[in-house]
Amino acid sequence: MPGRSRLSLPTFPWDALAGASATARAHPDGIVDLSVGTPVDPVAPLLQHGLAQTADVSGYPAVWGTAQLRQSAVDALARRHSITGLDPDAVLPTIGSKELIAWLPTLLGLGRDDTVVVPELAYPTYEVGARLVGAKVVRFDPATPVRPALVYVNSPANPTGAVLDVGALRTVVDWSRDRGAVVVSDECYLGLGWEAEPVSVLHPEVNGGHLDGLLAVHSLSKSSSLAGYRAGFVTGDPALVAELLEVRRHMGMIVPRPVQSAMTVALRDDDHVAAQRERYAARRRVLLTAVRAAGLRVDRSEAGLYLWASRDEPCQDTVSWFAQRGILVAPGQFYGPAGARHVRIALTATDERVAAAVSRLQP
Repeated sequence: MPGRSRLSLPTFPWDALAGASATARAHPDGIVDLSVGTPVDPVAPLLQHGLAQTADVSGYPAVWGTAQLRQSAVDALARRHSITGLDPDAVLPTIGSKELIAWLPTLLGLGRDDTVVVPELAYPTYEVGARLVGAKVVRFDPATPVRPALVYVNSPANPTGAVLDVGALRTVVDWSRDRGAVVVSDECYLGLGWEAEPVSVLHPEVNGGHLDGLLAVHSLSKSSSLAGYRAGFVTGDPALVAELLEVRRHMGMIVPRPVQSAMTVALRDDDHVAAQRERYAARRRVLLTAVRAAGLRVDRSEAGLYLWASRDEPCQDTVSWFAQRGILVAPGQFYGPAGARHVRIALTATDERVAAAVSRLQP
């Protein structure tokens, strides 16, 4: 394929699970897929109605989104996460969060002379976006003598579920600001704290009341089961958001108008978010108990939609162990070398499939 060698992109990670997937699918009662983390619960009727409200509008939607959507995002962040001081004009809807993360180095004008810092264990798309512009990628270490252009932070973390407290987030923000770097906080799991309370990089206690150099990326895929709608947004530093808006206007990166309508409804309603959170909490309780009873250790999974588990063996061996029981999980090495002895177990399966997994994990 033209250009592939220049980009040096890694193999798409989920393609590497074909063998384990085939083994798991051969189970007499079918596969329990706890790998990708795809939401399985129906979209709330209220949100479906919101989608349909503008299904007859034929004109082009605005890249910037409607004023109602932007205000709803600001209000929701204040209600749900005590984030204050945001300007509705500094909210930009995105086609989910993954496309924004993949394109951010391009949108911000980074290139081969720049460095992007990612967490030690990280969502692979952070690195992919940097590779697309030829930037250097390093894993976060405060002691490393580097002057990055872009620093990713992710709390609650994918894959581990670890939460960075106010002090830890402030350290990252201060370290990055001292080096003139933009901080991008991936906050897709912010509302899913179980054993620790996550906080946004946009919270005044973290940033000192100043949003300069900060962007927070949010997704409605998990909180509102809108993965199929591709619904997300970015907000923070007004100057940075304005820069992203200008480039995205030229590139035609537009969230469809019906999706913007559904997002507005979702951001105004907290009841469906609470109901979805309880579904995940119930699945987490039974899976966590079953995984531990099966002899695995669960590390750092204080929040989010995953259990970060280990049998103290190479992660591919653990993937095979699960697959033999008809359960598909993700190898930790997908997320960095430090994950070589862990697997990621998603909470995103139906209650019936979760119950099947629990049964299969019984000693």
